[in-house]
Amino acid sequence: MKLSSKNLDERIDTLYDAIVVGGGMGGLSAAIYLARYGLKCLIIEKGKGRSLWMQDLRNYVGLDPHTSGSTILNHGTKQALEWGADHLRGYVEEVTDEGETFAVKVKIGKKDSTYPIFRSKYVIAASGIMDNLPQLENMQNVYDYAGYTVHVCMICDGFDMWDQKAVLIANTESQINAAFVLNWFTPYISVLTHGLGSVSDTMKQKLADYGYPLYESPIAKFLGEKHQLSGVELIDGTIVEATTGLVSMGSVYHSHYLKGIDGLEWDGQNLVTNEMAKTSHDRIFALGDLKKGLNQVSIAVADGTAAATQIWRNIRRESVPRKWEENIKVPITV
Repeated sequence: MKLSSKNLDERIDTLYDAIVVGGGMGGLSAAIYLARYGLKCLIIEKGKGRSLWMQDLRNYVGLDPHTSGSTILNHGTKQALEWGADHLRGYVEEVTDEGETFAVKVKIGKKDSTYPIFRSKYVIAASGIMDNLPQLENMQNVYDYAGYTVHVCMICDGFDMWDQKAVLIANTESQINAAFVLNWFTPYISVLTHGLGSVSDTMKQKLADYGYPLYESPIAKFLGEKHQLSGVELIDGTIVEATTGLVSMGSVYHSHYLKGIDGLEWDGQNLVTNEMAKTSHDRIFALGDLKKGLNQVSIAVADGTAAATQIWRNIRRESVPRKWEENIKVPITV
């Protein structure tokens, strides 16, 4: 059921088997499996997730390489609803462990917001991360290329950068080190810091040894037409020629709502999980980019399958087995 502020009363007293925080690839995978296991499931999706920015999903088996992230998300949401999951657009502010249940506080609406609380036996954290993009006065200029010819994931899109003139946009030395991995795909790399942070003499020399120019002036704008990058203009007037780019400026993790939960094991910003995506808390699971591991759509989808299956196993084992209750008359043989 599609929920909104107008029909929340129909579900506000429901005890869900699981609430999925995040309606991206992993969250939808979990919801579809939960629904098909006959479990009560609510997806809470804030919108504008990382996978929405994917213009082409070129490395997922069985899909046309030009399938967009939004196409998959729309289709997956429709599937989850058809199998019986509930779906709500909202922002999860806090999750409170009540013992046998969780209280999930949700903000609905930017103006005149309401803050309903939903309850569930399990929580699946699938709210993901958002990549930091270079901040320009005209952000539409950035969005015109991000996800098209300016990428944020080398594993996903390195192939599409093969032997092209590339800019690596990074603002710390650890991020600049991505240049020495990106060179597997192309050696024609110019490093841009966007005027953020300083670069040590040691790193400058290493870049020079590889022949990678370093530009420390802020970016003025991206150049090109129809999402195809042709270069980057800097504030000082320099134009750096490039037909592709990689942004390596870190990410924002959407996991704040779990910070008040005791007993969760973290590795930096990532949650530590087992092979079934279960965290160190028996009733909290974490998928995709939030958990420690590889940030790929295929991994997130598999995580969703694993988490939903483990939750079903747990609930099934605690439930009374169903019996054949039909009264069947057995014929008497003389």
